[in-house]
Amino acid sequence: MAVTINKVSSDTELKELAVLADSIWHECFVDIISTGQIDYMVEKFQSYEAMTKQISEQDYSYYAVREDGELCGYIGVKLEKDERFFLSKLYLRSDKRGKGIASKMLEKVFEEGRAFGKKQVYLTVNKHNDHAIAVYKKTGFKVIDEVVTDIGNGYVMDDYIFGYDL
Repeated sequence: MAVTINKVSSDTELKELAVLADSIWHECFVDIISTGQIDYMVEKFQSYEAMTKQISEQDYSYYAVREDGELCGYIGVKLEKDERFFLSKLYLRSDKRGKGIASKMLEKVFEEGRAFGKKQVYLTVNKHNDHAIAVYKKTGFKVIDEVVTDIGNGYVMDDYIFGYDL
């Protein structure tokens, strides 16, 4: 099993990530939030248009994760102005979980954060996403706060904020 994690550098790759994001979100969040909210959040935060804007206007970078050449996950990070590095997105297809790929993805995030001289990686995770919470805790992330964010259209994100000191 060869896992590669490379920074997305073309529109074609970003479009592939958007298709994958839609698939993963409908698989991963169906028992956590409504289908309507999944559709809304994918369009608002995970679509090709949203990711393009995040890259061009908000200091985001995206990474494609491949196992033996097959796209199976992605990472989205944001360079903050303070000493923190925001892990906005870390998603992996369910059939690829349990193989150590998520650990490699997190190691890539830590490596990038350190390269930018950051002291902490932080992220938000839905309070009911038990699988992701377990992965982050196992890796050494700690809950540092909670936040409820109104994202429009009558939807909110009810999240824990996790931090990991680099």
